[in-house]
Amino acid sequence: MLSRLPPPLHRALLRIGQPVRLRIWGLLRREVRGCGVLAFDDVGRLLLVRHSYHEPDRWLLPGGGLARGEDPAATGARELAEETGCTLLDPVWFGTDPRVMPGGWHNRIELVTGTAEGTPRADGREIAQAGFFSLEALPPATGAVVHIALTRWRAWRESLAGSER
Repeated sequence: MLSRLPPPLHRALLRIGQPVRLRIWGLLRREVRGCGVLAFDDVGRLLLVRHSYHEPDRWLLPGGGLARGEDPAATGARELAEETGCTLLDPVWFGTDPRVMPGGWHNRIELVTGTAEGTPRADGREIAQAGFFSLEALPPATGAVVHIALTRWRAWRESLAGSER
């Protein structure tokens, strides 16, 4: 339904609705399941996005809500396509980042990685900007959740390398 609205109205409704949604989740002490995607291009750069409504000054991972019973890898592929137009090749779930958020609600982020195929483009609604960044030169405004996810990803990769010995 929101996708039928003109983009400026859609963005305005997202900016108004997000704080309301977070407040309701806090009052209900709700656990929200989502998915964060570490999508790398063929030279190892990480795809990051800036949202139009949620922490718009920060670069974050693409991702979104995980439907009940939905596979995290499938969610990651769907969300990456919706938010950036890129395809996630060989998506793999590699961990969970559980956290208690300000306001008292719980956010359980399933972490997925894979290779991004295509040129990222912001949808102009939910996503204001999208781009690939070298891991050695992430933007200064990269969100802490990205660094946490990268730490978990590196540990996962090391455990895979250790199991192959």
